[in-house]
Amino acid sequence: MASSFRAFLKRKDIEPSLQRYGIDAMSAMAQGLFCTLLVGTILNTLGSQFNIGLLTKAYFTIAGNSYTVGSLASAMAGPAMAVAIGYALKAPGTVLFSLPAVGYATNALGGAGGPFAVYIVAIIAAEFGKMVSRETRIDILVTPLVTLLSGTLVAALIAEPIGLAASRLGKLIIWATQQQPFLMGILVSTIVGIALTLPISSAAICAGLGLTGLAGGAALAGCCAQMVGFAVMSFRENKWGGLVSQGIGTSMLQMGNILRNPRIWIPPIVTGMITGPVATCIFRLEMNGAAINSGMGTCGLCGPIGVWTGWVEPSAAALANGATAITAGASDWLGLALVSIVLPAIICPLVAFPLRKAGWIKDGDCKLN
Repeated sequence: MASSFRAFLKRKDIEPSLQRYGIDAMSAMAQGLFCTLLVGTILNTLGSQFNIGLLTKAYFTIAGNSYTVGSLASAMAGPAMAVAIGYALKAPGTVLFSLPAVGYATNALGGAGGPFAVYIVAIIAAEFGKMVSRETRIDILVTPLVTLLSGTLVAALIAEPIGLAASRLGKLIIWATQQQPFLMGILVSTIVGIALTLPISSAAICAGLGLTGLAGGAALAGCCAQMVGFAVMSFRENKWGGLVSQGIGTSMLQMGNILRNPRIWIPPIVTGMITGPVATCIFRLEMNGAAINSGMGTCGLCGPIGVWTGWVEPSAAALANGATAITAGASDWLGLALVSIVLPAIICPLVAFPLRKAGWIKDGDCKLN
């Protein structure tokens, strides 16, 4: 019985594994969130700050609500995340095209913790849909019905509690960082930075928890420490191509090298442990843009852009945590530049230097293929 069920799962390409659910699905969810909520936030901020009529005019009215291009993109975050997850799970078309409704409903029910709720519900709906796909002669009806009903039923049962739990955990982290900025600066920076380099999504984690404010600033510091740190530390091996691909791409490129020699991870981690408290204690750097930016680091410069958008137009999550728009001064810009780029570029190679001298890190250990 068990063997036949395993054979059925294999035939349906249903693979309950850390790789499929913890890495592929979560990374895809972050991409869906990036392409809607983050891009929409940037468009709205650019439109309002530079008086760009194309971006500030409400072209669309849906169910009595008016939307600009950016706000419409942000409103589609739930459907986009669900479809992205289905795509990562290799769902067939009839499943994939049924997931937008599931994602929209789940994200709405999940509130501030909607991304985590969408992550769980979309996986369940997609896998149930895959189970029945092409099993009947009326597949065009059965598969969408199963996907929609299973997804919306599960969403009705668990989306709100999951969203509430994720929101409360995020608020606890934000509160703890405000109370203990030094210790939490180290902790948040280190954990989120490590998550960014691991093949999981730090952006999705930050979005799901709604990490903004000082906690968002600490998360940003940890991500920048990994990306800029690895980019500069490995410049001797990877030159300009590696500097760009890691500095504004992703430090995840180093995972293969980390598995071969985990010691190369020490300098970026130590750098994050330093820049985290610098962000929270010295510059009081807050990331009050869309929470996903907290876990993006310098990828496409989304982290620094998120800080800027938070200064001029805080996100809904940040506003809920008491953020207000500010006029950034010289110290704010200096803190952003130092934490995001300058300090990681200086500290990480300095930490790596004695490790290279001791033979812990050898030439070629950070070489990208």
